[in-house]
Amino acid sequence: MEENSKENRRDFIKKTAVLAAGVSIVPRHVLGGAGYRAPSDMLQVASIGVGGMGKSDVNNFHKSGKAHIAYLCDVDRARAKDSVEKFPKAKFYTDFREMLDKEHKHIDAVSVSTPDHNHAIQALAAMELGKHVYVQKPLAHDVWEARALTHAAKKYKVVTQMGNQGASGDGVRQMREWVDAGLIGDLLEVYAWTDRPVWPQGIAWPAKKATVPSTLDWDKWLGTAPYTDYIDKLVPFNWRGWWPYGTGALGDMGCHNLEAPFSIYGLQYVKDVQASVGTVYVDEFKRGYFPESCPPSSSVTLTFPKTAKTKGDVKIHWMDGGIQPPRPDELEPDEKFGNGGNGILLIGKKGKILADTYAANPRLLPTSKRYKDVKEKYARVPGGASGHWAQWVEGCLAGYGKMEMSAPFEISGPLTEALLMANLAIRGADLRIDNKYPGRSLKLLWDNNNMRVTNFEEVNQFVKRTYRPGWEIDYKF
Repeated sequence: MEENSKENRRDFIKKTAVLAAGVSIVPRHVLGGAGYRAPSDMLQVASIGVGGMGKSDVNNFHKSGKAHIAYLCDVDRARAKDSVEKFPKAKFYTDFREMLDKEHKHIDAVSVSTPDHNHAIQALAAMELGKHVYVQKPLAHDVWEARALTHAAKKYKVVTQMGNQGASGDGVRQMREWVDAGLIGDLLEVYAWTDRPVWPQGIAWPAKKATVPSTLDWDKWLGTAPYTDYIDKLVPFNWRGWWPYGTGALGDMGCHNLEAPFSIYGLQYVKDVQASVGTVYVDEFKRGYFPESCPPSSSVTLTFPKTAKTKGDVKIHWMDGGIQPPRPDELEPDEKFGNGGNGILLIGKKGKILADTYAANPRLLPTSKRYKDVKEKYARVPGGASGHWAQWVEGCLAGYGKMEMSAPFEISGPLTEALLMANLAIRGADLRIDNKYPGRSLKLLWDNNNMRVTNFEEVNQFVKRTYRPGWEIDYKF
């Protein structure tokens, strides 16, 4: 009887274990009823910067149906108001450092939608905690920061995406298929342009101080930037035109208009860059000097080394402030050049591709010509450009390396770095030394491995800026 009792007990344990195992693998949504999504199936998102573009980002993550907006952080309570009201259960912070310190165990992913000068410090803090990150364009403020973020994404094995939604659009995939099919032949050069800035540039820093709004934590808004007194209209939009905080028209639109040629041809780091900038005169023959302000317009040429998809080096020409390249002869007089204010033009030996902002509405020139049909080769992102946010959410839930992203730091890091190299040339052209402008006529030669310009030492101060004490970024490659 004692032996039988032991056997019965063993059978009972086996049956109980099998039953328990069966129960444990029942999907949570079955237990919760139709439409129920278990907390473990939802991405727990913390958003830094939730007004303006940040508000749009948070809403788009939420629309995916797979992201729980768990934490909100913003230094401006007035700007954050709409997001706080829409997500009342999300805990609100004004200091991202406090939020990450206290809540990191409950956070899966972090979005960063703050002014450019604070992108890197916030994104790195999240990645160092092993959090997936979504960062608005441009990825960083300085060349060194862009390189650091690219390196950190690989080091910490996190899912990354930059907020240039055109990278998820159908247009760039259509253009890639045309290029792969040889419809324009070998690439000769690229033009991209924008009517930005649509904020003041080429102006003096206002002398008049202003009162800091009661809803704004000015010190935290400054973050990594040098301390200065508050001025009107810097926040929430016009900071884009000031070098301590923004990256000008290139930072605002370059990531949108140059992403297509960059990703299609597998471009990486620049060899050299040269720039010319618009000049502001404050009196007869008296040139204004506004070192803190981006110039009103610029034209930049970047040279990239040969890639697997090009026969030789690639030259990209960038223009902003309303400057546009010559209209192609193949374009009819009444046809729009790009979308009017912005555009992308790829020039090959056999043909040309013209597209609008975000690589939308691509067309082969001349548009009247009949071209051979090209089979769809690259999978489209569900929802196109509007699916950019959901793609990142899905990627985070799948895990590092499990899903292809449209704008991972592997691609968007070097893209941002190239744009910031263009800004380096712009700042060099506008740099006054002993009442002269020695960088105006130079082609800057870039030592990529050592991240420095080899023929104009003065401009290397902008490769990595000096951070405000207490806001330093200490990242080791």
